[in-house]
Amino acid sequence: MPILPLTSPSYPNHNLSGTPMSVSNRVPLMFRRLHRFQQMDFELAFWQLSYLCLAPKRVYRNVYYHKQTKNTWARDDPAILILLFASLSVAAIAWSIVYSYSPLQAVRLAFVMILRDYILVGVLSATLLWLFANRVLVSPSSHSSPTDSSVEWAYVFDVHTNAFFPLYLTLYLAQLLLLPVVLKDNWVCLLLGNTLYLAGFAQYIYGVYLGLSALPFLIRSEILLAPLLPLFASYVVSLLGFHVAKHVLSVYFGS
Repeated sequence: MPILPLTSPSYPNHNLSGTPMSVSNRVPLMFRRLHRFQQMDFELAFWQLSYLCLAPKRVYRNVYYHKQTKNTWARDDPAILILLFASLSVAAIAWSIVYSYSPLQAVRLAFVMILRDYILVGVLSATLLWLFANRVLVSPSSHSSPTDSSVEWAYVFDVHTNAFFPLYLTLYLAQLLLLPVVLKDNWVCLLLGNTLYLAGFAQYIYGVYLGLSALPFLIRSEILLAPLLPLFASYVVSLLGFHVAKHVLSVYFGS
């Protein structure tokens, strides 16, 4: 099974015409266009990032238009990737200043945030969600065509991208601004720090739910909200004295 599957589980190595897919065709179009800056619509990408925080459902209304015009659910414009890379780089510089990192360490931190936190985690998350959605959530009555009755891996990675941005604002920026308060040794600061992590991961889970529930051939998408229950239960237990922010930051920055 390819790492970046773009087709139905029934057609892992072939396109609709039955011809074998090249390795490049298995990579989402959005990644293959990363070098085409002149063709990127940064205005639309800014609009999408803004509404992912204010009214995320509006972003997914454009999915239907994209499907009708380009016959794919996944976005093909990598502008939003460039903006996310830039945002993570800015966050890496800011965190590096706080932890007195050298310029080389700051560059390394930026690569860690981009390659590990966003891309690697996104590939793993998208692959698991892609498998789960195609095997559990696809409606049995969807038989119009393979592209209309199976979830594209590239679209699930889009969903990860959309869900990641609110998490980024909460844990990479808001936590940084509140760091002097979050790291203090009292219960109120513990409550604040743990609530930030609850909010960040709850936003991610809800964003994934919104993205996949926007596909008309998926059913029982409410199952995707199930992780909220153990997340909230863990949050309540952590209030008994486990300081999530302190432990995460000590592991992340080695201090």
